[in-house]
Amino acid sequence: MSSLPYILTIGGLSLLLSSLLGCVGIQTTAPLTNPINSPVVQTAQAPTPQSSPAQVKFKVEDKAAFELKLRPDGAKLVDASDKEVARFKTDGAGKVKIKDGADRELGYIVPEKATWKVKSADQSKVLYVLRRQQDGDYKLEDGADQPIYRIKARDYGFELETPAQQSLYKVKVKDGKISLRDRADKTVLSTKSQFAPIAMACFGFDVLKQEQKAALAYAVNRSGGQ
Repeated sequence: MSSLPYILTIGGLSLLLSSLLGCVGIQTTAPLTNPINSPVVQTAQAPTPQSSPAQVKFKVEDKAAFELKLRPDGAKLVDASDKEVARFKTDGAGKVKIKDGADRELGYIVPEKATWKVKSADQSKVLYVLRRQQDGDYKLEDGADQPIYRIKARDYGFELETPAQQSLYKVKVKDGKISLRDRADKTVLSTKSQFAPIAMACFGFDVLKQEQKAALAYAVNRSGGQ
């Protein structure tokens, strides 16, 4: 009977040691780290600001033609040598102010429901109107609502015609490339950038000036042609 207290004492010590070792084990599995050297998960998930604006690059016969440098509040049109040709500034309603490289106002693109109006610099005149039809086709009219071009939806993209249905240009989408082709099916302009095919059709509106074409294309692309 005298050995019972001894056994109980040994058992108590063993239990105490196991408990202490268990505490030590929990602490050693989570070593202290230096907060300076530790990675911060939140920074990896935070969005990285863009170092340069998005660009839509256009080519003629595999040579650089011009670019649209997109900004959150507009865009800049530059030629192949990166010289500024025009500048587009949008307001909250989506209206686009057109300026040339010398900062002179040239006009406006005013989007409304399924229409885009090309206006004069003082906004007193509507020069042209691009309208989207219910069947998915488009038409360009002058300020007096007289038809100039019909833009017909095709399985390959769009076809630009006169009111008498004479083919002028085609917009074809193939293998990640959008091309504007003349009636002989020769590519006159192309891009591999993300761009709405109907916006590419605007570069076939030969009655418009270069700055107007690019501004209208920018506005149409910005709204997805809707």
